[in-house]
Amino acid sequence: MAKLIQSVYYFLFQLAGFLPRKQNLVMFESFSGKQYSCNPRAIYEYMKEHEPGYTLLWSVNGRYTKLFEEHGVPYVTRFSVKWLFTMGRAKYWISNSRLPLELPKPKQTVYVQTWHGTPLKKLGVDIDEVHMPGQSTAQYKDDFVREAAKWDYLISPNAYSSKIFRSAFGFQGAMIDSGYPRNDVLFSPDKDILIAEIRRKLKIPDGKRVILYAPTWRDNDFHKAGEYKFDLKFDVAEMKARFGDDVVLLVRMHYLVAEQFDFAQYGDFIRDASAYDDIRDLYLVSDMLITDYSSVFFDYAILDRPMIFFTYDLAEYRDTLRGFYFDFETNAPGPLVETSEQLMNEIATILEQPAKSNSQFFQQFCEWEDGHAAEKTVKIVFKK
Repeated sequence: MAKLIQSVYYFLFQLAGFLPRKQNLVMFESFSGKQYSCNPRAIYEYMKEHEPGYTLLWSVNGRYTKLFEEHGVPYVTRFSVKWLFTMGRAKYWISNSRLPLELPKPKQTVYVQTWHGTPLKKLGVDIDEVHMPGQSTAQYKDDFVREAAKWDYLISPNAYSSKIFRSAFGFQGAMIDSGYPRNDVLFSPDKDILIAEIRRKLKIPDGKRVILYAPTWRDNDFHKAGEYKFDLKFDVAEMKARFGDDVVLLVRMHYLVAEQFDFAQYGDFIRDASAYDDIRDLYLVSDMLITDYSSVFFDYAILDRPMIFFTYDLAEYRDTLRGFYFDFETNAPGPLVETSEQLMNEIATILEQPAKSNSQFFQQFCEWEDGHAAEKTVKIVFKK
C-alpha cells in the first residue's frame, strides 16, 4: 500500500509540473529539508533583503519544522499535499543536496544546485567502488548522473571544483563561478559583533578559546541507509584535563551521522553542536579547527586560523573507501595526526603559538571568495 501511495504521489507531482509556473516563487532546501543552513540560506537571506518581488519558501522535513518557526522562516512540509503543488509549480528550486530521483523537474522550472563543499574525497562517478548500504557502484553512479541532468545551474567555490564537478556529476549545465554564498558572512564587517553574539548563544565563558571538531562520515560504517555511525577516537577526558581550564570544545557531526552523544560527564568543557543551525557560526566563533577529510577545511581556510587533521584511518579512507583528488598529506593546510596523543600535543603547540598562514592554499581554493557570492548567484539566475 505504501508503495502504491508513493507512486500516486510522484504521478501527481509530475502532473503538477505541467501546470503554469508561479514565476516569482523560489523554493529552498538544505540537506533534505533538515537544516536552515549552507548556501541556500545565504541566497535566501540575500534575496529577502534585496529582491522583495519574489516569494521565498523552504522545503522542510516534518521533524525539523520547529527550527524554521523559531527563525520565522516560511516553509512547506516536505511531501505534504501542499508541498506537491507548491514545489511542483515553483519557477525556481535552490538546493544543496540531491532531491529524490523519482521527482521529475518540470521543464520550465529552474533548478539551482549549490552543492555543499570543495571536494577532497572523490565524488559521484569518480568513486572507484561504493561502500554505502543498499546501492551497487553502477546504480550509485547512474543515479548521480540522472540527478545532475536536472540541474540548470551548479555553483562552484573555485576553479579546482569546477573541473571536478563536471566529471564527478557528468554535469553539462551552466557553472556559476562565484565562490560559496555560505562563506559571505566570513567577510562581514560586523564579524566581531557576530562572534560576540554567537558566544553568548553558545554560553561560552569570556576568555575561553574555542576548538571546533567537525569530522566527516565513513561510507562503510552505518546503522542503515542514510544513517551512519561515528565514534570519537580521541580521549575526551584527557583533553579536558589538559585544556579544560582554557578551552571549550564544540563537536559538529556530519548531517548523515545518526549518533546522539551524551557529554554530560564532561561538564561545560564539551558540547554537541551538531544540531546548531548553521556551521558558519561555529567557524566564526572557533579559534582552531580539528577535522579529517571533511570539506569544512576549505571554507575555514578563509579565516586564516589553525587547523589540525585527525586522520586515524587515513590509509583505509584514501585507498579503500573514497580516494582523494590531490595529495592530501602534502597539501593539507595543517598537521596530520593519527593518535590521540599526537592530537593533544598539536593542540598544545597551537594554543601556545598559532600556526602561520598558508597563502598558497588560500590562493588555490579561496581566491573567488570575496563576500559577494550570493549577490553574484542571484544576478546570474534571476537576471531581468
